[in-house]
Amino acid sequence: MDKKEILNLDAKYVWHPCAQMKDYETFEPLAVSHAKGSFIYTLDGNEVIDAISSWWCKSLGHGHDAVVAKAKEQLERFEHVIFANTASEIMSQVSERIGNIAPGLDKVFYADNGSTAVEIAMKLSLQYHAQVGNSERKKFLSLKNGYHGETILTLAAGDCELYTKPYSDIMPKIDKFEIEYCNAGVNDEKFQNYGDDAWDKVLKQLEPHAKSLSAIILEPLCQGAGGMLMYSADLLRRLRFWIKENGVHLIADEILTGVGRTGRMMACNYADIVPDFACFSKSLTSGFAPFSCTVCSTEVYNAFYDDYFTGKAFMHSNTYTGYPLGAAAAIAVLDILENGDKFNNNKNYLRDADLNSELLRSLMENVNAETNALINIRNMGYLCAADLVHPVTKEKFDPKQRTGYQIYQEAVKLGALLRPLGDTLYFMPPFNTDVQTLEKLMKITVQAVNNVVKK
Repeated sequence: MDKKEILNLDAKYVWHPCAQMKDYETFEPLAVSHAKGSFIYTLDGNEVIDAISSWWCKSLGHGHDAVVAKAKEQLERFEHVIFANTASEIMSQVSERIGNIAPGLDKVFYADNGSTAVEIAMKLSLQYHAQVGNSERKKFLSLKNGYHGETILTLAAGDCELYTKPYSDIMPKIDKFEIEYCNAGVNDEKFQNYGDDAWDKVLKQLEPHAKSLSAIILEPLCQGAGGMLMYSADLLRRLRFWIKENGVHLIADEILTGVGRTGRMMACNYADIVPDFACFSKSLTSGFAPFSCTVCSTEVYNAFYDDYFTGKAFMHSNTYTGYPLGAAAAIAVLDILENGDKFNNNKNYLRDADLNSELLRSLMENVNAETNALINIRNMGYLCAADLVHPVTKEKFDPKQRTGYQIYQEAVKLGALLRPLGDTLYFMPPFNTDVQTLEKLMKITVQAVNNVVKK
């Protein structure tokens, strides 16, 4: 099929995610031919830099040879079987690897997407408390500006009105608490020290809920869809201590931040803490397959372990729970992160993450030097973000102007898939993107920003 045929069929039948479809009348979708590494290739023959890792999941880029080879090896055995009452080499192997990511979190429950993984953690927490005699613990608390997915329960835990408004009448009420953001790099003093006065303000919000909480849900250190807002590792440490002291669970939504994206296996590692539940997806398979998991302790697991007719079992399932091709991809990704990438000069992406983080920051600072249109540059691991402002007045743009969306369109024309979050611009490329490509991305971003803000 040629490009015209594809786009005609797309316009006739396809309802794209997270979009106002009327926009597609004036900004047609990329007609993708193939993808490899840090690039998407169109049927026009254009090369487009995947600057956001295709919704944050392509940690090792498109079609990484090791990931593809491992998945093909598994495909020759079987692609999927029911995971209820079956076991296999691939699922046992991946479970052992995931169970070793965080000390003490060694029970792994699988799903097929990040939203479901977080919802599973919330359900587990509620059922756990009910089954150990904490019947009063029925509520959740989460961070303002958070995002945890788009099932009803995870929408309620989030704080992004763009996603939640149509469903507010049926969502359970989950209170939000406010924090101060550092919006700086991990080497900044604000990242290491939250401050007693700021913590006292948080405590005043937490303490009224201490006796009724089942769990606190948060994205550790970086809130993605809320605008790439970054906060202090010291705050996370303080929160962890309060949560444990009060018999509450901590659910760490590491869907974006985990498996290397923030420069560590878990963003929680920056604070030297272990949550009660951790949720992984996206980078876990380098976006190869729908695959996610929720990990917890044996102590939590044991609260569900009993005779069948006690009704204590966790009765949750997804058809593709324990998807073997996703498991194979995850093993390949974990091998690379732990042992180096033999397909890329044996680079160790976790060891080199801080250097790459500073590189991304310097490129974003260059964008600002050439456009004078950015504030609040912040970076962590393989992501860097900044907020768009008018280059002369330094005021934020009217959201109705859709400045970020205009920059998105310009950048696509120039060869980069940027897709800002509102007026928050960010780089989140695959870990193995080479310096020349990143420098090209910077130049395209400069031109796209200037084409919009200076017209």
